[in-house]
Amino acid sequence: MLLCKQKSMKFRSVLSLVALCMISLSAKSMSPVDSLAMRVTEGTSAGRIIFNEIPSAGPEFFEISADSGRVVIDGNSKVALATGLNWYLKYVAGIHISWNNLTQPLPDKLPLPKETIRKKASVADRYYLNYCTFSYSMPFWDEERWMKEIDWMALHGINMPLMMTGIETVWRNLLKKLGYDDEEIGRFISGPAFLAWWQMNNLEGWGGPLPDQWYDRQSALQHKIVARMRSLGIEPVYPGYAGMVPHDINSKLGYKVADPGKWCGFVRPAFLSPDTEEFSYLADLYYQELDSLYGKAKYYSMDPFHEGGNTSGVDLPLAGRRIAEAMKRTNPESSWVIQSWGGNPMLAMIDTVKAGDMKVLDLYSDKDAKWRRKGIYADHEWIYCMLLNFGGNVGLHGRMDMFVDGFYDAQEADSLHRLTGVGLTPEGIENNPVMYELAMELPWRSERFDTREWLRSYLTARYGREVTPEVMAAWDALRNTVYNAPIEMEGQGTVESLFCARPSWNPRSASTWGSSELFYSPDSTAKAAALMLQAAPDYVGNANYAFDLADIRRQANADEGNRLIRLMSDLHDRGITDSLTIVSDRFLNLILEQDSTLARQPEMCVDTWLDDAACLAGDDDNIRKLYRRNAAQLITVWGDSVASNLRGLHDYSHREWSGLLRELYYQRWKAFFDSELRGAPKPDYYLMETEWVRRREQNQ
Repeated sequence: MLLCKQKSMKFRSVLSLVALCMISLSAKSMSPVDSLAMRVTEGTSAGRIIFNEIPSAGPEFFEISADSGRVVIDGNSKVALATGLNWYLKYVAGIHISWNNLTQPLPDKLPLPKETIRKKASVADRYYLNYCTFSYSMPFWDEERWMKEIDWMALHGINMPLMMTGIETVWRNLLKKLGYDDEEIGRFISGPAFLAWWQMNNLEGWGGPLPDQWYDRQSALQHKIVARMRSLGIEPVYPGYAGMVPHDINSKLGYKVADPGKWCGFVRPAFLSPDTEEFSYLADLYYQELDSLYGKAKYYSMDPFHEGGNTSGVDLPLAGRRIAEAMKRTNPESSWVIQSWGGNPMLAMIDTVKAGDMKVLDLYSDKDAKWRRKGIYADHEWIYCMLLNFGGNVGLHGRMDMFVDGFYDAQEADSLHRLTGVGLTPEGIENNPVMYELAMELPWRSERFDTREWLRSYLTARYGREVTPEVMAAWDALRNTVYNAPIEMEGQGTVESLFCARPSWNPRSASTWGSSELFYSPDSTAKAAALMLQAAPDYVGNANYAFDLADIRRQANADEGNRLIRLMSDLHDRGITDSLTIVSDRFLNLILEQDSTLARQPEMCVDTWLDDAACLAGDDDNIRKLYRRNAAQLITVWGDSVASNLRGLHDYSHREWSGLLRELYYQRWKAFFDSELRGAPKPDYYLMETEWVRRREQNQ
């Protein structure tokens, strides 16, 4: 635990105080893109990289050249210039800005491009984020972390990210105007780690109530986030009004509502009937509050009836018109952004919305590409998206070839020019950087390309030098397995580590909707880990290499753990107890080995997650406990006993992290083996999980 905390402090202090002061003073007289370059290069770009914004019609472009020993980047938008900077850093300077390493200095001798590099965007929209990301990855981010993420967005060409920070303050203000008191509002708005599902109309109040401190802090933070985004030409996507109201609004105010039922055992907010005057009144009131706090937006995200909401009695065509009309009243130039997920969007609802007023996120193009179904999005524009991650789970995963080919297939099939963008829509981030890099280069690559050759250039950038044969062989093994998962692979997201599963002799997954079935031999990831370890002396001090080495070793250990579980299942069925005991001990030792391996990387420690939550509370012990409890619940039981045990949410957001492996996952498996092999009492896993949450809430 102490090791994680010490390394976490080092991780957060990337720039020296002197460098920070210099960057801050210099930034006052710099353009936004110059300031961005100074931040990500730790103050080493001044006078060495020159940016020229050249306004022009047509697709965005950037051009990289050299002049008098300096790098010159031209472009026709700030985001294009930032993308050009990232292209230069990767493919000329050998510097990869990644979540595990968000700033790096330029070398003393500035690398110059050997020839002019020019790239043009084939699509105008580059979308980012899923509602779930704000809970599974971002709930306890401070201003510093957010500012670094915005820099990362700009570097990767993102120009329309979802931005729901501080939206709970809009709702608090709105509900007070409707006559709700603080206690009633606290029963409606969820706790900090569960705001995503409250915002998606899935639940009310769970994990709350929020303290006043939270509303004030998040509102102030959103102002800074939006200001930084817009300075870089990034347009935030705000949550719009989609008909959500507290489930008790009928009894309190007499509003006519539809009951969308329950979600995983939680009572959903009600849906305000679109055929009433109250719908327009409440929608206008929502946008007035939103505008007064954060200003108008170009894009608004609305997803009514998310994940199975009951639509019985709802006039869907009218609902679509009313939602769109309310949005247009607040900004006639705005567009409705909607997720294509599950049964949404329903054609009856979106067919009444004017073409050009909606953008559909094909949320899971990397596996369930709905765009291939003719007419599914009516006449609306749509964005090709990579979901990749579920629940913030840890694991190497992707579909490199399929995702690349799918994008160019979509362009070739797009005779009506409705494909307008590429998007990243993961439930959790800060994982699999190779896949996000690949996805966000697609808009800037005009032709199909070989992913192996691309991978070699990526690794050269990531590690800052030509890759050794051992490293290339390691990544070839990964590219041929975990990073080219078949479409027919069971479950969603990565192959799940059974270290993180509630124990049984034949577990199929760690989470209810996932899968731990290996579609490749565990020898493949073991080979990759061995090769990376063999080459490690050549990359001493390289932060990106250290992160990847730990992550690949983690995957190899997890795959071996999954193999041992299958072996134990067979031994149990055959009644070979002596061998079963030996293998179970090996499995337990492997969990502890995994814990120790990850302890050296702060991003892979549960203390980093919990301490981030606690840091936002300041000196208030009760608020600190609330935030830590939210953080601990989310990655274990998720909800109450009904949601966790009967509706399957336990371990949905499991994390293969140091600390959690040793303190909970190891203890669950040990209790299981003691019960099954040594006659100890049968364990109550939900009790063990809630006890872990209680201890970590108390910082024990």
